[in-house]
Amino acid sequence: MRVGLFFGSFNPIHVGHLMIANAAIEHTDLDQIWFVVSPQSPFKKLNTLAHEFDRFDMVKAAIDDNPNFSVSNIEFDMPKPSYTIDTLMRLTEKYPSYQFGLLMGGDNLKSLHKWKNGDQIVKQFPLYVYPRPGQKGSKTKVHESLPEPNLTLFSTPMLSISATYIRENIRAEKSIRYLVSCEVEDLIKNRSLYL
Repeated sequence: MRVGLFFGSFNPIHVGHLMIANAAIEHTDLDQIWFVVSPQSPFKKLNTLAHEFDRFDMVKAAIDDNPNFSVSNIEFDMPKPSYTIDTLMRLTEKYPSYQFGLLMGGDNLKSLHKWKNGDQIVKQFPLYVYPRPGQKGSKTKVHESLPEPNLTLFSTPMLSISATYIRENIRAEKSIRYLVSCEVEDLIKNRSLYL
């Protein structure tokens, strides 16, 4: 089975994330998308994150009706901050019959050389790359210090939705309808998240 790993803080998960994952299923050879909830990214501030269990529950609520999607908490008991290569190695050990690949935005290719063991990731795991809003052409070249990747490009609708914008709306008591699924909106309200 080919599994695309969609790493993120999902703080909160929104319709943009879901559209990307669905496009990956429809337009690549991936059989499933696993949303890997990162407790702490090395590139993000911890104080802006909802609790990891709340973020896991939001992802689960958002994808529960799609058999092609799963949510993973594999990083919850790993050292923090989370590094993609460590998670990839643990998943490969745990599921030796699965072929894992990385789902990422085209902008991440340029910074891949800054990732822990970025060269190993590129050598061992296929990359499934979607364009980001504002990205011109098919800027998919990885950093010159990295080997040539096994790269699959796919297109998605270009939506510029940010979790930051959603959190700001919540704090300002503005609607987040249509930005997140109804299930996620209900969970945010019921748990008074991001206030």
